[in-house]
Amino acid sequence: QVKLVESGGGLVQAGGSLRLSCVASESILSFDHMAWYRQVPGQLRELVASITSGGSTFYSGLEKGRFTISRDIDKNTMYLQMISLSVEDTAVYYCYADNGHRGDFGRGTQVTVSS
Repeated sequence: QVKLVESGGGLVQAGGSLRLSCVASESILSFDHMAWYRQVPGQLRELVASITSGGSTFYSGLEKGRFTISRDIDKNTMYLQMISLSVEDTAVYYCYADNGHRGDFGRGTQVTVSS
């Protein structure tokens, strides 16, 4: 089972920026795709953005053009650059990796945006 470790969350004021990182325990090229999800207590976990093994990216639209997903293959790391954060972005952000047979989530990193 792959291990995914997120970091980079924290408390930021509205309008600020954060960069989340997700380090995988194996080569990220072994995954069909990876993604960032987020979840607010009491709500369903929702997709933010994804990136395929070929580097193609997809955004769900909830980020409204403010987030950028990327990766560093040599570091086995996926990133989510977030700018112009708003209170509505407050959530636990999860890394996800799918190898075509199973998908795994990390434990998440809390992002809190204050007004």
